Amino acid sequence: MGMPMCAVLARAGHEVVATDKDAGRKASVLACGASWKDSPAQAAAAADVLITMLPGPDEVQAAMAGAGGALGALRAGAAWIDMTSNSPAAVRPLRELALARGVAVLEAPVGGGVQAARQGRLQLFVGGDADVLAKHRPLLESLAGPGGIAHVGGHGAGYTVKLLVNLLWFGQAVATAEALLLAKRSGIDLRVLQTTLNASAAASNFISCDLQALFHGDYLTSFGLDGICQELAAVTELAASFQVPFELSRQVERTYQQALARYGPVDGELLAVALLEDQAGVDLPDQNS
Repeated sequence: MGMPMCAVLARAGHEVVATDKDAGRKASVLACGASWKDSPAQAAAAADVLITMLPGPDEVQAAMAGAGGALGALRAGAAWIDMTSNSPAAVRPLRELALARGVAVLEAPVGGGVQAARQGRLQLFVGGDADVLAKHRPLLESLAGPGGIAHVGGHGAGYTVKLLVNLLWFGQAVATAEALLLAKRSGIDLRVLQTTLNASAAASNFISCDLQALFHGDYLTSFGLDGICQELAAVTELAASFQVPFELSRQVERTYQQALARYGPVDGELLAVALLEDQAGVDLPDQNS
């Protein structure tokens, strides 16, 4: 996600300085019109705005407060916008440190996937002060377009909304897979079922769009099972802290944990579906596709 976002910002005319722990990304960064620094601290030293787009909380912690971290290099008056799918609890200490240094903070975790990132058509779930968002809205519109920014509340709200979006999507994946497995065992044509569901009260974006990948044997290898389990754990822990009933969501988490145990920390957002296929002895992909 970070590389296409870097390219979009450079094309929009922003002066972009990028870094990554994988130095092999340097050539791609330079090719898209950005410049490169060897550490987060070096990249942040002269920044008006620091954007972090990383796999999860551990990587944000390392990039901001680890050796060569960005937080100590940011000047007062700069802004930090974290676009990671992050944990509200994990970020809180970093945010407090940044604010104490006079650094403005926004969270803007993203939805839409890699193709939307390439096109500058991401969906942003923004948490933080409205005046800080207003100041940096033109920059964020380079990544999301005017209609792609949702200010969902104060600090922490953006992360929470993104976690809920992901929770519901993963839950739909599990529930839809179970329904499809039963349908196929019952002799129902899955393409006919998809068309029927799309015209019914059970219609969803997952069924109309994401199911196509599954029918082609694509388990969506854009994000790792370990990261998915980390996100699901964060949202179920948040529910526990507020004493909200969450048993169905915990079952979704357990299913993905089982997939992680079976396949390891590999990429595949729909590998929980592969797990269910294995357990049922049924393949959902259409072999004629």
